[in-house]
Amino acid sequence: MVFMGRFVVQWLSSERQGRSVIPVAFWYLSLLGGAMLLVYSVYRRDPVFMLGQGMGTFIYLRNLQLISRERRRLAAAALASDIPNDGPEAIGPGASTPLRSAG
Repeated sequence: MVFMGRFVVQWLSSERQGRSVIPVAFWYLSLLGGAMLLVYSVYRRDPVFMLGQGMGTFIYLRNLQLISRERRRLAAAALASDIPNDGPEAIGPGASTPLRSAG
């Protein structure tokens, strides 16, 4: 059910946007399903099954890591573009960025 759910999420997201997309929920559902199958493969003591599910789980985690890294990079870039860069001479009395009092 988890693996089928990820394809439903992907399909609905693509339909909404009118183009093929892979939402983050797809990767979380993939990770959950892969982890469940990995646990089952360990229970069955099937090394081929373990290897396959272990690799899949690694790939799902890596995709989530790449998505997180990209989101942080975009957030930092957006924050940097919102901060006025008047240089160090603009900080002080009468500057557009007031100094904070220590008290």
